[in-house]
Amino acid sequence: MSHARAYRAVVFDFFGTLTEAVQRGPGHDRVAALLGCQTAALAQALDETFTDRSTASLGDAIGALGVVARLAGARPTIAVLRAAYAARVDAVRADTRLRPDAVTVLRSLRRRGLRTAVVSDCTPELAEFWPELPIAALVNARVFSTEERHHKPHPRMYSAATARLDVEPASCLYVGDGGSHELSGAAAVGMTPVRLAAADLGRHLVFRRDPWQGSEIATLTEVLDIVSPPTVPAQRRPSVSLSTG
Repeated sequence: MSHARAYRAVVFDFFGTLTEAVQRGPGHDRVAALLGCQTAALAQALDETFTDRSTASLGDAIGALGVVARLAGARPTIAVLRAAYAARVDAVRADTRLRPDAVTVLRSLRRRGLRTAVVSDCTPELAEFWPELPIAALVNARVFSTEERHHKPHPRMYSAATARLDVEPASCLYVGDGGSHELSGAAAVGMTPVRLAAADLGRHLVFRRDPWQGSEIATLTEVLDIVSPPTVPAQRRPSVSLSTG
């Protein structure tokens, strides 16, 4: 895999890229119980509304959860919705596990003078616990679809990142697992995309998977070799012995 250009920044997807594969865990049983619906019905409603929730098209977080609840067959009160939303934040937080090398890679990029951003198609819960994550202080910019009211591959998701990083798209490496057609979207704006094809992603919850046929890496750590390829040690010249005899 050859990436000859000089990079000034690396833009990362979040779920499935900086995190391990995500599936909805047992915390969603509590959300469903609070709302008064079945967990399977809740999961289906969450899937059906993901795009609208991720762009704040259904209103604020409580209003959006109300739409989800009604689709799942429940009619909760506002007080119940607030309690269920708090439980949903806890559930998403519990489902979110950073990759073991995420912090190390971000620190290494910072030491090498590269700027970093996270661009995520996400629902409001991520913003609630983002400040608690150990990577929050290691990235220079974040772009969340709920705040931009667009999702990938809309050009605004990428232009917001480059504007906040003060770099041109051509100087950015984009790293993602391939959801939301993010890789082709990054290529369309002039970034260099690479797909993270980690072994665990076969069980990742993905929406609108990108049919990507381009460059791939197996671990986040390989990003460091792309932005700063290892140098080949110069061959040592044989020492010359000078004689005065």
